Amino acid sequence: MATQQTLQAVIDTNVLFEGMTTQGTAPGFIMEAWRGGLFIACVSTTLAYEYLAVCSGKLSAVRWQQLQPVVGALLTQARFIPIYFSWRPMSPDPGDEHVIDCAMNARAPVVTANTRDFRLAAQTLGLVVLTPVEFVTRLANV
Repeated sequence: MATQQTLQAVIDTNVLFEGMTTQGTAPGFIMEAWRGGLFIACVSTTLAYEYLAVCSGKLSAVRWQQLQPVVGALLTQARFIPIYFSWRPMSPDPGDEHVIDCAMNARAPVVTANTRDFRLAAQTLGLVVLTPVEFVTRLANV
């Protein structure tokens, strides 16, 4: 009997932020799917700190106080990925390098609204880069 492998992905911060702040969108569905255990989110320590820094910096204090437990719960469910190897530089945005490192070490696709900055890693390393809509489609077919 074959076992079905659980879908894994590295969720870029732009998807997490939009998903936490906007309902009825593909990123919002991804956050619900993450909370519901429909896939395993792979996160490095650096990416987890970025999630917290971006959310706390862009949200009002009141809104961050409401969402901080949700982000904490998501991180509790995440698979933390040790970074054994780095492939830098692979992105025109230095802030995306740790996302690439996490995805390559996890052997998981990156889900991002900004696929342009991951083009070189996709071409040279074979990194799978998905838009939020493409990832939702994969979730629907699992």
